[in-house]
Amino acid sequence: VNLRMAGIMLLPAALALRGLDLFYAPAWPQRKHILLTAGLFLLTAGLTFYAVTPHAWANPAGYLAASLALTVNHPTIVPVLFQGEIIPSDQLPPYYLATWFGITTPPLILLLGFIGIAVVLARGLARPGALFRNGRRRFLLLLPACFLLPPLAAALLEPSLFDGWRHFYFVYGPFCLLAALGGGWLLAAFSRQRRWRAGLGGLAGLGLGLALFQMAQLHPLQYSYFNFLVDRLTPEYLRTQYRMDHWNLASRNGLEYLLERHPDETLAVRVDGKHTQTLPPAARQRLRRPTGGRSADYELNGSLDPGRPDLAFNSAYRRFYNNTLIIARPMDASRMTPAAVAAYRGLYRQAIAGEPIIHADYNVYLDDKRLTFVREDCIPEERDAWLGVKVFPHDRETLPPPFRGRRPYITFSNHRVRLGEVCLAVIQLPDYAQGDLFLERRYVGNFGPVSGTPLWEELYSLSRPGLAELIADYRQKGPPPSRPEAFDVFLDRDDNRNRLLYAKRHCAPAEYETPAILHIYPESRADLPFYFWKDGLDNRDFSLDNYGGRPGGECIAVVPLPDYPIAAIRTGQAGRWEVNLYPPTEPDRLRATYAAVSDRQPDRRAAFALYWQDKRLIYLRENCAAADTAAGFFLHILPADAAALPPERQAAGFANWDFPFDRWGGHFDGKCLAAVALPHYPIKALRTGQHIPGQGELWAAELTAAR
Repeated sequence: VNLRMAGIMLLPAALALRGLDLFYAPAWPQRKHILLTAGLFLLTAGLTFYAVTPHAWANPAGYLAASLALTVNHPTIVPVLFQGEIIPSDQLPPYYLATWFGITTPPLILLLGFIGIAVVLARGLARPGALFRNGRRRFLLLLPACFLLPPLAAALLEPSLFDGWRHFYFVYGPFCLLAALGGGWLLAAFSRQRRWRAGLGGLAGLGLGLALFQMAQLHPLQYSYFNFLVDRLTPEYLRTQYRMDHWNLASRNGLEYLLERHPDETLAVRVDGKHTQTLPPAARQRLRRPTGGRSADYELNGSLDPGRPDLAFNSAYRRFYNNTLIIARPMDASRMTPAAVAAYRGLYRQAIAGEPIIHADYNVYLDDKRLTFVREDCIPEERDAWLGVKVFPHDRETLPPPFRGRRPYITFSNHRVRLGEVCLAVIQLPDYAQGDLFLERRYVGNFGPVSGTPLWEELYSLSRPGLAELIADYRQKGPPPSRPEAFDVFLDRDDNRNRLLYAKRHCAPAEYETPAILHIYPESRADLPFYFWKDGLDNRDFSLDNYGGRPGGECIAVVPLPDYPIAAIRTGQAGRWEVNLYPPTEPDRLRATYAAVSDRQPDRRAAFALYWQDKRLIYLRENCAAADTAAGFFLHILPADAAALPPERQAAGFANWDFPFDRWGGHFDGKCLAAVALPHYPIKALRTGQHIPGQGELWAAELTAAR
């Protein structure tokens, strides 16, 4: 349980088997012994788990509950390469684990293991009564349960899975015991036929020998083993179908390859530092991290990343079924193959034949969906540069499913390569790339380009209107912020888009890096996840630099909004500025609500006709002008049980919901209508009206539940 929460299934399984012993025990002394041993088992298991799990010391029960919930619904969602497709880790097919188990287990173990399962089930069905009385047979029945139940539970609960079946390696032990049982049954079944026994022994030896031979071939990367059920011979096939080396262990082999290829040089190689530490001291002394004024000679990478044409990669490790586990990308023409140099020079000539879309530290050329970054006077001492692009589509539905998260863009990047005095980087955008591009150049930090310092950023739109045009248009329509430190905040709901645009001219990096507050109030709390019901808002605080860029010194961020109807938005930067927005309610929805109530008598008449229905309080006024809704509205909610209120409101005895009319409704066809979603707890009475601060109430009305 300390290592994998699924191990907790052994606890009820062991207690259930001990319960069967208790049921069949002939007398009290035996039952007393069973109860004592069961209690001792629970005590020692609990104490051992507690002792080796410091995280659980403060609250063991809460830790177990939270861990189980996290196991079933893990928040980490990553793109997973499976059978040639990129799939979100929480949307993998039910056969994901079974496929990985089938193609990475030696065939002999697979065959014998399933024979063992068949033998156990056949014996259990033949004599079910003896199965429960015989401890050894019960234990054998537990083996297929331990092997089959966890993957079946995963197929039903659909947790977030990635990197093969490594999260379920614990089921391999029971399966190997079943394989031993299956082999023993085969030997026993043919015990009197020496030829058959010899043949079975020969097949077993051949199967084990073949697996051992393949392991020796793969050493030291045995964990990337695949059996004959998947194509291991077609070059680069496995790489395009499955993630083979998720720990990037082949990086060490790549480093050794580069050191052997350049025996008299000290190399600057961009690679995870942990792999460098596994080399002997003499080898480590010949490797340097490309920081400061030192550019990289090579970059090691374990996958063919999208957007990065691998014109210059050299195979550093080809001993695995013709599949390259590590890519060594030369960063300098002197280290590339002649074919790679020719290919890059061809791309350079093709790019500069056109006009650049960006003039900056690097000129950027766009040819169809290929971006080429070019710098003519590139010197060897220039710091390592990472060129990248964030693609902000107008509609996130155009992105592949793994990239439709809260972050509204997808990133492509590449290192620059040097051809004499010319530096260039090539990024191939996919066909679905559309909308706005944030082009950037970064220094590479200790954790890759994400942690690096941006040197320049520029905005370019693949389609019109782009972000720059939208922001300029919104600025013309509305007044600028009242405070100089504030951002312009615009609500963009055109063309099925639902997003907030943040912009500020002459924006300093510190202003951009300050976290932003974003509270979204839905029209109905039922649209929120249950854990947000109490506060009644969706809290999406964020960092602006995760949602945009700083092109030309102007801060721009694009934050997607949820699809449910929004009553109000509160956003800003703590201690600096704050603004409230009230999205206009769609006239069609107002008309639909009007049609549902206009033919019935209101529950109370005042300045507005009031309707209390379907957990909503509806305000309606015919022949209504804007002045009639200018004053603020108040709503006092008296619950049937004051304990349902937040602690700070329990003394008052009611919830106080003051609101502007535009937050919950709007004007249409000369009418005013607003619909306020009421809380889910039972309500005894409502008191509502309009008021002007400092002048008192304009009107008030009360409604009771027994209306």
